[in-house]
Amino acid sequence: DLEKLEQDGEIVRIRGGAMAGASHSRTESKFETRMLSHIQEKRIIAQKALDLIEPGSYVLLDAGSSNLVLAQMLPDIEMNIFTTAPNIALELTRLVNPTIHMCGGTLNRSNQAVSGPSTLDMLREINIATAFIGVSGFTIESGFCCGKEEERQVKRLLLEKAKRRIILMDRTKIGMIFPYKIGDFDQVDYLITDGELPEDVAALARKKPVPYRDVAEIERPHF
Repeated sequence: DLEKLEQDGEIVRIRGGAMAGASHSRTESKFETRMLSHIQEKRIIAQKALDLIEPGSYVLLDAGSSNLVLAQMLPDIEMNIFTTAPNIALELTRLVNPTIHMCGGTLNRSNQAVSGPSTLDMLREINIATAFIGVSGFTIESGFCCGKEEERQVKRLLLEKAKRRIILMDRTKIGMIFPYKIGDFDQVDYLITDGELPEDVAALARKKPVPYRDVAEIERPHF
């Protein structure tokens, strides 16, 4: 029954139950509304991202709906997971084997992200093997961007610190511009999206080069 309701857009299944679909979005928070938007695309992205996670690794999950879906799909393996989102940390409590580290900071209720001096101080003191980073928009001219200065500082630090930097971005964000630039293609190791990129963006990715995967490549283990 839940599967049928989800297919009809009435609900989205989450840890421990389900949440109302888009038709009930007036009573939901802004984050829950974004979570419901393009949910299948986010699952495609998360499934691809799982190929880059191995037992014993230490990764950081940035705040955002794509990373929350990734957290919902993570296997129960031994690893260290850092996150800048309390809702992601809570989601990860369903798992027994990972060690979960929560960054402190000031909470933005609309996207469940923490930021500020406390967040930056903690991130500066840890080693990050792989960072999964969410963005609000991308254009060739403006690069990857977001809507808040304090969150730009967090994301930029992740690009500087992480040994492997992975952007999770569905195709609806291509062409969208927000005030604060996060970085360019040459600062990113992987771009994971839900389908084939526009040719001009794909050409830029190949030139840099930035590996990326489209829908046809979802079953392949390598880029």
